[in-house]
Amino acid sequence: MATVHTPGTGVARRHRPARAGAGHDRPQLTVVVPMYDEAAVVDLFVERLRPVLDAIDEPYEVLAVDDGSRDATPVLLERHRRDWPELRVVRLRANSGHQAALSAGLTRARGAWVATIDADLQDPPETLAAMLAAARAESVDVVYGVRADRTTDSAFKRLTAGLYYRMIRRLVGAHVPHDAGDFRLMSRATVDAVNRLPEHHRVLRLVVPALGFPDTQVTYRREPRAAGDTKYPLSKMLRLTVDSLTGFSIAPLRLATWFGLGGAAVTVLLLALAVVAFLTDHTVPGWTSTFVAVSAVGAVQLLCLGLLGEYVGRLYTQLQGRPSYFVAYDSGEDDAADTPTADR
Repeated sequence: MATVHTPGTGVARRHRPARAGAGHDRPQLTVVVPMYDEAAVVDLFVERLRPVLDAIDEPYEVLAVDDGSRDATPVLLERHRRDWPELRVVRLRANSGHQAALSAGLTRARGAWVATIDADLQDPPETLAAMLAAARAESVDVVYGVRADRTTDSAFKRLTAGLYYRMIRRLVGAHVPHDAGDFRLMSRATVDAVNRLPEHHRVLRLVVPALGFPDTQVTYRREPRAAGDTKYPLSKMLRLTVDSLTGFSIAPLRLATWFGLGGAAVTVLLLALAVVAFLTDHTVPGWTSTFVAVSAVGAVQLLCLGLLGEYVGRLYTQLQGRPSYFVAYDSGEDDAADTPTADR
């Protein structure tokens, strides 16, 4: 932030750098904020976030991704953009989901560092300065915001979140931070690596740790939602769990294999029982052969299905090529088009 002395007045005025994206300079920090029907909290979020970023005293941009909101969210964002030149608005053509909105923001982020944060203020914007300082002090590529205190969440939320992270860490790997959602800071190299990944329907809280880039953590207290309703009801939590498992683990496919092997073991046991029943004349004629045949075929079918599933799962993850979102509007592109350029 430059200090300019006005001649004849003795007054020093402080001016922020020109809006990131209006010229050719890349901002030091981009904050990606996915929003869906957040009209009740937009004003509160801007009121909390802007002083934090201004105090960092470096060029920045805030990239708000409107995920097809049905309320006044896009109107409020455009209103704030009039007097906050660092605010950039991207609108998706339809509601594509939280992870797709984050991906859209990462694809268009220009900062040397990129942070992602939700607009509900459960993740405090004031933590961003500490995350940026930690990244530079420890020379790491990723800083995870870890919820050290979740007492403001309901008991059901804490229980299901705990089960989710324990299951994911067991099936996917211990490299996944416990209680770290989508509040994180990433270097330019990390963002570029994420954007180059082939999969579209990704869960970023698992994608980023899977890169294995140097990381650290900053803990914070999770706050209550400032206003509005949660955008992660039980149905979406279940969808996130399914996407996490099928996208990063083949354990669900292996269930069929284990069921098949278990069925084969049970078949051997039942075969012995059937032979004993036959020898002691405690069976109905034809029962033994039918019973053993059905059990054996069922076990073999499950085993073969499990083995086939292993290959289908690998092919499925490679062939996911459908776009997860479509961008309708980007105020940054419009502003760049309006910027005069010198004739060469």
